[in-house]
Amino acid sequence: MKKIGLTLGGGGAKGFAHIPILEVFDELGIKPCCITGSSVGAVLGALYASGQSAKDLVALIHELIIPQNATLKDLIRNKGTLKILDLIDPHISLKPQGLLKGDKLLGYVCKRMQASTFEELEIPLKTVSTDYWRHEQVVADSGPLFSALRASMAIPYIFTPVVEADRVLVDGGLTNSVPHDLLDPKCDIRIAVNIMGTTSNAMNKPPSPREAIFHTYQVMMAAMALEKRRNDPVDIYLEPPLVNIDMLDFHKPWEIYKQGLKAKDGFKRQLDALLSGKPKTDWLRRKDAD
Repeated sequence: MKKIGLTLGGGGAKGFAHIPILEVFDELGIKPCCITGSSVGAVLGALYASGQSAKDLVALIHELIIPQNATLKDLIRNKGTLKILDLIDPHISLKPQGLLKGDKLLGYVCKRMQASTFEELEIPLKTVSTDYWRHEQVVADSGPLFSALRASMAIPYIFTPVVEADRVLVDGGLTNSVPHDLLDPKCDIRIAVNIMGTTSNAMNKPPSPREAIFHTYQVMMAAMALEKRRNDPVDIYLEPPLVNIDMLDFHKPWEIYKQGLKAKDGFKRQLDALLSGKPKTDWLRRKDAD
């Protein structure tokens, strides 16, 4: 069996679009030999590397987020549908370092992994965070999982940073949003998933203050990912067609998941062709014939 390396990019709530990609691996009955991830990609990568299936990840969304097609009456009758609200831990301080700590939510997620260290994972994993003051990426692949994931997802201002020895660690997307350059070079097939998406806004529309903050962050990540792709090409580079999804749209898991599904069939054909040794043009011809 060919060795597959998988990279899951960062993007906050857009990470729900990674799940349809992971479903392809489950449906084909295969697993990556290694995973790299940044921010939400690191968290989902850790869950999958611990043995959780894509189906398990969908079940986790059901546990934490409002179910599909839930009405206001459903929410009033069943307060459990808002479980995620119980896991929000605001950082209350005279000098707050971020709006949220993130410890409760990540702690709840980590319990599903049944692994507390990188060494306990079924699939080798590398995560990326950023040394804020030194302006450099920090790669973790051993030791405690919680602190590495907590640092990788620490979007500045939204989540408090992780202070570790002489370093202040924040979101990995600042330095390496789609870290496919960290995949094992011995992989036969290298796959990267970039979930930045696009917007339908008019190109001459001035941004609102909120858009100016978060879209500027995404502009930086997109430029970084493009340069990384040019310098370190992979066999399959996926960009699920997400439209008008913001990094903090955690209340839209099913919409994001459904948009991510649009990339699933094409990816499955690509991967199946590479695994069977067929020319890449073969899956393109089949796609056109569908």
